[in-house]
Amino acid sequence: MKPARIVTRPVDETAQQTLLAQGIEPLLAKLYATRSVQNIQETELNLSTLLPFHDLKNIQAACERLATAIRAKEKILIVADYDADGATACAVGILGLRAMGGYVDFLVPNRFEHGYGLTPEIAELAAGCGTKLLLTVDNGTASLAGVQHAQQLGMDVLITDHHLPGEKLPDCLIVNPNQPEDHFASKSLAGVGVMFYVLMALRQHLRHTHWFSPERPEPNLAQWLDLVALGTVADVVALDHNNRILVSQGLKRIRAGKMQPGVSALFAIAKRKPEQAQAMDLGFCIAPRLNAAGRLDDMSLGIACLLCRDLEEANVLAEQLDDLNQERRQIQRSMQEEATMQLAQINPTDRYSIVAFNENWHQGVVGIVAGRLRENYHRPSIVFAPAEDGMLRGSGRSIPGLHLRDALDLVSKQQPQLMQKFGGHAMAAGLSLPLTNLPLFQQAFEQVCQQLIDPEDLNHTYQTDGALESHHLNLSTAQMLSTLVWGQKFPEPSFCNEFKVINQFPVGTGHRKAILRYQQHECEAMFFRCNTPLPEQIRAVYRLVANEWRQKWELQLYIDYWENCI
Repeated sequence: MKPARIVTRPVDETAQQTLLAQGIEPLLAKLYATRSVQNIQETELNLSTLLPFHDLKNIQAACERLATAIRAKEKILIVADYDADGATACAVGILGLRAMGGYVDFLVPNRFEHGYGLTPEIAELAAGCGTKLLLTVDNGTASLAGVQHAQQLGMDVLITDHHLPGEKLPDCLIVNPNQPEDHFASKSLAGVGVMFYVLMALRQHLRHTHWFSPERPEPNLAQWLDLVALGTVADVVALDHNNRILVSQGLKRIRAGKMQPGVSALFAIAKRKPEQAQAMDLGFCIAPRLNAAGRLDDMSLGIACLLCRDLEEANVLAEQLDDLNQERRQIQRSMQEEATMQLAQINPTDRYSIVAFNENWHQGVVGIVAGRLRENYHRPSIVFAPAEDGMLRGSGRSIPGLHLRDALDLVSKQQPQLMQKFGGHAMAAGLSLPLTNLPLFQQAFEQVCQQLIDPEDLNHTYQTDGALESHHLNLSTAQMLSTLVWGQKFPEPSFCNEFKVINQFPVGTGHRKAILRYQQHECEAMFFRCNTPLPEQIRAVYRLVANEWRQKWELQLYIDYWENCI
């Protein structure tokens, strides 16, 4: 493969000057100006600056229907998705509605038995337990048959979701910022964010109708912001200003120890310190343990952990989730090794895409393995596992140069018989097809990728914030950056400088540590998954990290990419 490209993010100089004039420190002004921040108001992360809920389409009608159910003590059943966003959205819905007097329970489809979303089979289960109002979280926008069947069984349906709609919507109440004619300014709310907004609107509706009293006090919704932050980060939605507020406020509560017992237990089992919590901890340490339940078993276990009121019980459930996550990692490693052996026979660098399948692979892990293959080979990657009745279920991950859902749509238009169904978005998608169609699909997908991808996009590109001036290469800069919220579409700052390698030695399994010098500054750097001895002079893409070791803080550079610059 060719060396990666290193590019510097363009700076909006007008925004940078505005931010400087408003008192933002120069380094932050530059970083913000490369991330579409126009003024100091967009850096303020107080709850008072959240977008109002009134612009969400159908929000008033949704509140009226929920209020009716609460007053009449009708059974509300939440149907959740089986990922971390769905689990947190379900927990927020349960806790919030119960706090307002609702009679509410939940049902989460099993990935292997029921498939995704509100299906007719799920509607049957809901009706069987006396449901009057069926409330979806993080799913439902595409559930045409499931909604219709639920209504035929005598249930009202209220959908809360954030996924992009298809050509036709279910005939029911829908709260989704991405549905047609919705004027909510942020289209990037996660499923848990939509549910949180519904609760904000419902609380105001109940307040205005004098529902609350000293015996039935109005709940403080901020107590569930830890769950909102977790689901938002886990679902990798764009961290626009509104989402950064939600995540920042949730992290603030976690750092202060004001979190659900289940979240506290997950931090403990992951050996992370809540008082130092960052968005990366939620995305890479907490969410995978929660997601493991939905991938290998039943997300009801994860939701039960989030709903726990007792820390001892939460610790037991968190241990079970950690065990599942360990099992998931073992399965993932095995699948990755087998996929790499398959790819060694075809040389993926000669192709525009990767499609892999093994009859022993696990449905719940195909998405993670596809992501790893995409990272290793920088090709759109789809991994399949066997399903029922000779079918395969696949999950794909893409590169910036290919909109994966659109590519699958083009495959479908060119050869309508290949796939049974598909869906997704630019960077991730799911699909199912008969096993007998796999060779034809592999060929068709490769042809579409060759048609749509610019060859230059097959080389990995590192977006950086350019060279870091030497006076910023210190612990205080790393600590300052660590207090801010970074994530999808608001990337953590990375820099590119040339360093002299002073010392180096292997550490752990396949990693390398080095002392690097830039001008008069020397600092420690970690090269993960690096077995290659470093040359004397390197050009490196890196991030600043405030690392705690034996109760002492020190600066480390995490190297994302390096090349010889002699």
